[in-house]
Amino acid sequence: MNLRHLWAAAGLVLSCLCWAGNALVARAVYESIPPMSLAFWRWSLALAILLPFVARPLWQQRAAVRSAGWRLWVVSGLGIACYNSLLYHAAHSTSAINITLLNTCLPLATFLGAGLLLGDWPARRAWFGMTLAAGGLLLLIGRGDPATFLALDFYRGDLIMLLAVLAWALYSLLMRLWAPRLALPPLALLGVMILLGLLLMLPFYLFELLRVGGFTPSPRSLGAIGYTAVFASLLAYLSWNHGLKVLGAARASLFSYLMPVFAALLGWLLLGERLAFYHWLGGALIFAGLLLATRPAAAKAVA
Repeated sequence: MNLRHLWAAAGLVLSCLCWAGNALVARAVYESIPPMSLAFWRWSLALAILLPFVARPLWQQRAAVRSAGWRLWVVSGLGIACYNSLLYHAAHSTSAINITLLNTCLPLATFLGAGLLLGDWPARRAWFGMTLAAGGLLLLIGRGDPATFLALDFYRGDLIMLLAVLAWALYSLLMRLWAPRLALPPLALLGVMILLGLLLMLPFYLFELLRVGGFTPSPRSLGAIGYTAVFASLLAYLSWNHGLKVLGAARASLFSYLMPVFAALLGWLLLGERLAFYHWLGGALIFAGLLLATRPAAAKAVA
């Protein structure tokens, strides 16, 4: 692996570390910052930082923005508004470790979505891998106890995180399907998506504000918003996209399996979260299944 590839791989590792930190931050401040407040101000700060760099390109590309039309609203709603807001809601009733473990099921949801929406079904070997991953997913949601399913006693946050995974999978598929209609420079596309996502979040943020109030600015809360805006939004996005460009989507996707590892270590060190047996077993099944499903021959089907 040459130096260029090493830097790209380092960028992907950095992205996963930033996104694992995002789950930990959400879990650490869930009692002091309501979920829509964290999502809204995270993206507001990210847009304020990004705007000086994208305002001119967006003006120059205004015809392309108009041409994308309602498609931009849909992908912004799924990728910016829904996914992150649901993740922050999930953090109120499940652990950071579970959030990132469930997040590794994105390839599983994307495989199924690609087949249903695009008629692009994965190879036969991938189905076995996805079955293993689904078993690990059920083990996590049931917390290793079959009685959980009989009693319908789930962690609410796990189910909310599953909705977030589905939203991101649909976002990824639509970005691929509509790529010719979303032909904007990467930073300009991110800027307009953040802007539209904020507009979509605004009514829900105002409703939350009226119902439960906002948050009290403090070093802790402002630091959380700063981290999620700078590291989990801008830095992670730029690092991930560079890695995708150099190493390709199939190889880059394998790095996402590092997120639960980082979250488990950071959660244990910083939040005192306990790793139970079902975390290890469920995580092992998810990793084994996804590694099998995303081996080059299988990944080619959804590349």
